[in-house]
Amino acid sequence: MKISADALLFDMDGTLISSMESVLRCWTRWAREHGISAEEFARIPLHGRPAAEIIADLLPAERIPGALARIEQLEVEDARGGVVILPGTRDLLSSLPDGGWAVVTSATRRLAEARLAEAGIRPPLLVAADDITRGKPDPEPFLLAAEKLGAAPERCVVFEDAPAGLAAGRAAGMHTVALATTHEPAELRADTLVTDLSAVSARPTDTGIELSARL
Repeated sequence: MKISADALLFDMDGTLISSMESVLRCWTRWAREHGISAEEFARIPLHGRPAAEIIADLLPAERIPGALARIEQLEVEDARGGVVILPGTRDLLSSLPDGGWAVVTSATRRLAEARLAEAGIRPPLLVAADDITRGKPDPEPFLLAAEKLGAAPERCVVFEDAPAGLAAGRAAGMHTVALATTHEPAELRADTLVTDLSAVSARPTDTGIELSARL
């Protein structure tokens, strides 16, 4: 597969890095502190969702602000040593032009910055949960990133590992690339499917970025 684009928009967890062990460790502790049983907690999906949305499934509205601050504190403190950079990430990002890519994540800015710093990733643009009013699968996060990069949506490529993120990319009118890092391929609806970013290469050109993917 070859495609020409002006901007590449990357999800963070499950796409560029993995912090799943840290996530499970921190949320398990958080649930215990807030009196949530293991059975109740196990029914709630975590991956690819803003923390505030997860907490709203478990606690009454008046407890959400304090609970949200607590999980952010736990996860930021656990970021050191709790992040694994995924295959292909460094090579692909190092090949991209400045201003040609962004990280678009459901994490808060403070948490995203902590995890990206631990992985040695410094994006030219970061769109986090703090920057939007509607998270994935709504297209708002990706449309905001495209606007800030000065790229038309149809000239953007979204890299995602979660169905909600891919749905957001489709709704934004962008080309979607699914990574089979956290979900089975059958669960992922996208224009292109790859195992991980090691299957993707990029080359800056006079007209943007030329992408190649081994399917």
